[in-house]
Amino acid sequence: MKSRSLILSAFLLITAGFLFGLSYDNFYGSNDKKNKETPEVIRSQVVDSFATEKLSEIEKSTIDLFETHAPTVAYITTSNLERNYWSRNVSEISRGSGSGFIWDQEGHIVTNFHVIQGADRATVTLFDQTTYEAKLVGIAPNKDLAVLKIEAPIEKLIPIKKGESENLRVGQSVFAIGNPFGLDYSLTTGIISALGREINSVAGIKIQDVIQTDAAINPGNSGGPLLNSSGELIGVNTAIYSPNGASAGIGFSIPVDQVKWVVPDLIKYGKVKRAVLGVELVRGTEAQDRFNLEGALIMNVIEGKGAEKAGIQGTIRDKRGRISLGDLIVQINDVSVKNNTDLVLALEDYEVGDEVEVQFLRNNKLRKTTVVLGEN
Repeated sequence: MKSRSLILSAFLLITAGFLFGLSYDNFYGSNDKKNKETPEVIRSQVVDSFATEKLSEIEKSTIDLFETHAPTVAYITTSNLERNYWSRNVSEISRGSGSGFIWDQEGHIVTNFHVIQGADRATVTLFDQTTYEAKLVGIAPNKDLAVLKIEAPIEKLIPIKKGESENLRVGQSVFAIGNPFGLDYSLTTGIISALGREINSVAGIKIQDVIQTDAAINPGNSGGPLLNSSGELIGVNTAIYSPNGASAGIGFSIPVDQVKWVVPDLIKYGKVKRAVLGVELVRGTEAQDRFNLEGALIMNVIEGKGAEKAGIQGTIRDKRGRISLGDLIVQINDVSVKNNTDLVLALEDYEVGDEVEVQFLRNNKLRKTTVVLGEN
């Protein structure tokens, strides 16, 4: 009986010692392990927490905007292929770089037309530094816009959020993300300095209602997005006003409302499916200046199109070489037309099949006719 009590007492002592040792190791050993294995992590967390506490709410918001929306921006590089005259070997020569942004999860990338103009090849680099060959889908030189397409995994294609430009206000904050001078993923901030500006496109046609901003836009930013404080696309950065090519505090962006009108046509048709009268205009202003004319002077009328059916006439030269000027368009519905650009812009408000009233001068007499608009 006494031996049993000793055995039981010994068992209880051993069990108690084991449980005490286990609890000691769990409590102190785990703390020692944390202190030994993660001092850098702990220090980093403390520093990050301290740094974050030092940031203002505006700074935190800007950082969050960049980190959230930078993955929607792309870096575009272009090149040309040239054949050596003597060896006949083909070499690839770098042409330039620019920015763009992801339009949808089908791989469409929007950029400026002048970024890819004249290039034989283009590549698109995404935020994770993966690079893809790009195929040209469509161009709109009149709007300085182009669409490329890449074959990338859908999880890497994060479309940009589209905003509106109709209700923009001078003074509101804007953010430009791009690749200035080939330095990938840079952020500049500023405000909207003015609205309703006009700039010339590559095609020589004016782009209306352009956004002017003081956010630094340098070479390489072209084609990148201009965002509002919610991270929504409100414009495509397209030009800077500068005598030496560097940012001079004035940048211009194509308003997103025009972009949303142009890009779907470029994806579907490869061009803007613009409504037209069916005429060819006299280019330049030499004829208008010579004859003191104000309007859009018609050179040719395209056979079978709306203008011909409505009786509009083009410029002709008789057998003796004398020129008889064509009709001079001066108004489309209620919109005055003073030059070729006015005519092009006036027709942007209409679709193929719409009827418009055309006022024109013929032999110094004002006439009117109705034209059914066709497809360009």
